[in-house]
Amino acid sequence: MAGSPVTSSLSPLPSPLARAERFVWLTARVLEQRRFAFHFLGGGADPVEAALTAYRNEDGGYGHALEPDLRGPVSQPLHAAHALRVLDEINRCGGQRAERICRYLTSVSTAEGALPSPHVPPEATAGTADGYPTAPWIPALADPPGDLLATGPVVGVLHRNSVWHAWLFRATDFCWAAVETLERTHPYQVQAAVAFLDGAPDRARAEVAAERLGRLVRRQRLAVLEPERAHEYPLSDGYAPGEYHFPYDFARSPDSLARRWFTNAEMDRALDFLAAAQEPDGGWPVRWHAWAPGSLLEWRPILTIEALLTLRAHGRPVT
Repeated sequence: MAGSPVTSSLSPLPSPLARAERFVWLTARVLEQRRFAFHFLGGGADPVEAALTAYRNEDGGYGHALEPDLRGPVSQPLHAAHALRVLDEINRCGGQRAERICRYLTSVSTAEGALPSPHVPPEATAGTADGYPTAPWIPALADPPGDLLATGPVVGVLHRNSVWHAWLFRATDFCWAAVETLERTHPYQVQAAVAFLDGAPDRARAEVAAERLGRLVRRQRLAVLEPERAHEYPLSDGYAPGEYHFPYDFARSPDSLARRWFTNAEMDRALDFLAAAQEPDGGWPVRWHAWAPGSLLEWRPILTIEALLTLRAHGRPVT
């Protein structure tokens, strides 16, 4: 309930949640502190939304490093996707909030109606987005094409919240075409595809597409099914050493279509690995390239909240 007092879970027993709480209070941005309180300490949705609003720009988009690997104040589609995920988890992804974001998405869409990777004007410094630093693996193009990584999660979350807007029609068609023609792929692209399919309104079509995608994931060995032998699995081009993905990275909850790709034993081994990955300071690690101290510090609380939510969704105790 909005306005409910936040009650600390800290106790003499070093439960995963208590260790994570200490880590969050020590290191997290206000937004992640509020999200942690909402999910685990009885906090309200109002403080989460207030913290998120600080990242919103006058154009209806979001900036200010809301997505930590995109620095600077400028609105970008990846920031909007991050904002929608936060609004979704506090059950406020609709109404004027969604309308405002969809107007922004319309203004930055490509000719085919999709969202691009970060746009960079020709005069901007190389390796930046609109003149501000970005992670080296985020494409920095003056005229970027439509991107499933940017579009899939946005379309999926809007459909899941029964949002209807003119922008969604062509963006949805783009996602169907992108997902149904995937061949050689990589884990982050698969995650974007799953985010779309889990929210797509045509459930029968989504199930067929997800079954095909799951076969692709297993054929290309994109999910580590034996964590103790992770080094034997291939890494996609440009990934950091140890940047492996596991069944829970694709199936964040049991009701995801991606959950069908894995046996109970495979999922149990992955969840055991996730639970054991909590570090001595209480946080979960960043497994991709660390390119800037600030982004690394900001990502770890986000990943810590995601790990706890994933474990809890799959029935694992965290308290």
